Amino acid sequence: MAKAPKTSSPTVTKPVASPIVSSAHLVSPQSAEMSEFEFGLIVASNAFHRWVVHCMAAAGLKDLMPLDVLVLHHVSHRARDKRLSDICFIMNIEDTHVVNYSLKKLVSLGVVGSSKSGKEVTYAATEAGSATVQRYREIREQCLIQALHADDGLNKDIGELARLLRVLSGMYDLAARSAASL
Repeated sequence: MAKAPKTSSPTVTKPVASPIVSSAHLVSPQSAEMSEFEFGLIVASNAFHRWVVHCMAAAGLKDLMPLDVLVLHHVSHRARDKRLSDICFIMNIEDTHVVNYSLKKLVSLGVVGSSKSGKEVTYAATEAGSATVQRYREIREQCLIQALHADDGLNKDIGELARLLRVLSGMYDLAARSAASL
């Protein structure tokens, strides 16, 4: 019996995946990955904002905007009084009036208190604010941290991602200053 001639199997090539972006017109041939990163940042930012608002509502403070929640957390950080300018600096926010509006809202809710020494106004979490932030922490542990099932490898990846985000925030700040000077 004669052997059938060998036929070569067709070469299967994987299709090249298009970058997943929100603005295809911005994709650069030098770094399509940057557009992918920006889309991921948009989606992650919106998910994060939704999360902090819902977590804070579960902790007892409803009808807050994401910035209000983040300002409360920063004011509570290390239980030290903070000035408006310090809060804006650490949170990398130029528009002090936006943070000031959040502070006034939080003061009116009784979770942040203000004190004045000369011309300087400082802000700190009240007892009610500290209790709310502690309740938020408990809900965060239950709903987010436990669901993450992080091991050493994942925690290392998250730490590296945090480092990369800090580097990229510096790059965006530099690019913003350059664009402002055009």
